[in-house]
This record gives sequence, C-alpha cells and structure tokens, in this order.
Amino acid sequence: MKQVAGYGQFCPVAMAAEVLCTRWTMLVLREMYAGSTRFNELRRGVPLMSPTLLSKRLKELENFGVIERVKTAEPGVFEYRLTAAGHDLKSIVMGLGIWGQRWVETHSSLKNLDPSLLMWDMRRNLNPTPMPHKRCVIQFLYPEQTGKRRYWLVIDRGTVDLCLIDPGFEVDLYVVAELRAMTAIWMGLTSLRAEVQAGRLKLTGDSSLRRSMQTWLGLSPFAKEKNRFAA
Repeated sequence: MKQVAGYGQFCPVAMAAEVLCTRWTMLVLREMYAGSTRFNELRRGVPLMSPTLLSKRLKELENFGVIERVKTAEPGVFEYRLTAAGHDLKSIVMGLGIWGQRWVETHSSLKNLDPSLLMWDMRRNLNPTPMPHKRCVIQFLYPEQTGKRRYWLVIDRGTVDLCLIDPGFEVDLYVVAELRAMTAIWMGLTSLRAEVQAGRLKLTGDSSLRRSMQTWLGLSPFAKEKNRFAA
C-alpha cells in the first residue's frame, strides 16, 4: 500500500489509522459493504458529504490499494470495487458498528434523523420473500417533517425501488410514523408492535403486509445487537 505522511510511527495501528481515520472514510467503506459501487449510489448513503470530498476519499482509498476503479460496459461509467485489502477491512468496519450499537447511548444515536437516508437504508435491506407475489407499493409519511415527507417503496419481482415522487401505482400499505420512531425500529431499539401500540406509527391497507411488516422491513445490519442503554 502507498504510504502518506501521518503519525510518524511504525506501529501497525498508527499506519492503519492513517488510512481509515480521515473524516467520512469509514462511512464510504460502510456503503461499499452494503453493496454500493457507483458514485451516485455512494452519495445517497452519505448525503451530507460533498461530491468533491467523496471523490477525494475514493482516490485516497484507491491509492492505498483498498478499492479499485473499474470500467463498466457503459461508456464513461465506472464502478468502485473492493480489493482483497478492502474486503479484509470489513470485520473492522462492522465491528465498529457493533460497538456503536452496543455502547452509544440511544439519545445520541437518534439525534441525527434523516428520512431520506433512513428510506435508502430500508430499501436496500428490505426482504421481499414474505411479501405477496405481486407488485407491492408502500407509502411512508412522516407528518412532522417540514421538507420531504412522503416516500414510496415499490417491490416488484424481488426488486425494491425507492421513489421520491408518486410512482403512480395503487398503494397497498400506508405507513404514517414519527421519524424518530421509524428510525428506532430500523436500528432495532424498539419494535413495530411497540410503536403501533404507543400511537407513534399507524398502518393502513393490506392486512398481510401489515401482519408481516416486522419480517420484511429492512433493518440495520446491527439491529440484533442489544444497546446497553436501551430500556
């Protein structure tokens, strides 16, 4: 791997930190482990990161041999792929997420709410297997939001799409929820049933989709880890 100026120590921890501890780097890798390979896909996973900085971090990771930039069959379109070194980092990145899920106090975890990022994460983790064998359209409404409030998930033959404008299909299930409640469900800090009973989430529509929602809903890969501060 190419080395750059940093801590000035031969310790492997210091050398690894020079690669991984720059701002946003771990989150870019998290997105790649979640399946993002193209620039715009990565941007959706780190919406507060500027395109210029994302380009810079990708170039740094490429220089370190963690990722490689690969041409696709589409003219002028490239993908970013993990190298052997990049795959070898996965346990470190996921381990950091496990530690955060276990030991970061839940109030801190839920103070940075972002409906677009939440819906993007839910889309790529959704499990269509228990859903009816037909196109299903689910509308999410976050009433307290002053900006973007409605999102649609369209599931058709195993493919899950997130729509930011009405796709024009009949809606099978309406989900009206407080954003904090929906985020807590996704993080595994509470359950769908608990939030429905508390009145923070309401489901209207197809009964089979309502009953199976906790099963098909895409949760965080860290949701199974118990938070030590959760009630």
